[in-house]
Amino acid sequence: MAENPKLVHHAEQEITAGPVLTERTETSVRFSEVDSIGIVWHGHFVKYLEDGRESFGRRYGLGYCDVFEQGLLTPIVKLDINYKLQVKYGESLLIETTYVKCDAAKIIFDYTIYRKSDHAVVLTASSTQVFVNEQGELELTHPAFYLEWKRKQGIDPPLT
Repeated sequence: MAENPKLVHHAEQEITAGPVLTERTETSVRFSEVDSIGIVWHGHFVKYLEDGRESFGRRYGLGYCDVFEQGLLTPIVKLDINYKLQVKYGESLLIETTYVKCDAAKIIFDYTIYRKSDHAVVLTASSTQVFVNEQGELELTHPAFYLEWKRKQGIDPPLT
C-alpha cells in the first residue's frame, strides 16, 4: 500500500497532497495604485489577491456568486502577505492562485505574484476563508455543494 504524502501548510496544520488547482491571471499597475514615490501602495496588493481568487473561481466554478447562490458567504478570516519587491506604474503582473487542500470547512489559497517582465517574485501570500450563512453564523461542517465541488475536482472528502 502506497503512503499518503503529507504537506505542511503555514506550519499550522498538516494536510494531504492531492491535485494541484492553480489559476494565473494578469493585471497591469494603474496610475491610481501608486503612491507619491511611484510604487504600488502596499494595500493595493490585497485587491490583486482578490483578482486572483475571482479568476480562480471563474475557472473552477467556485466563485463568489456560486457560493452566494447556496445561501452562504466566504469572508476572509486570515491573510498573510510577504512583500518581496517593489512594483511601479505600468508594470504587468502575473497573479498565481493555488487552492490548498484542507480537511476543515475552509477555503485556503496560496498566492505568488510575479513581475511579468522578468518573472521575479514580487509577493507571496495566503488567505483563509470560512463559510457563514445569511444570518452571519459560522458553518462548522462542509456545505454539501462544497463537498460536491471537491469531489468533482478530485479532492478527497474530509476525514470523518
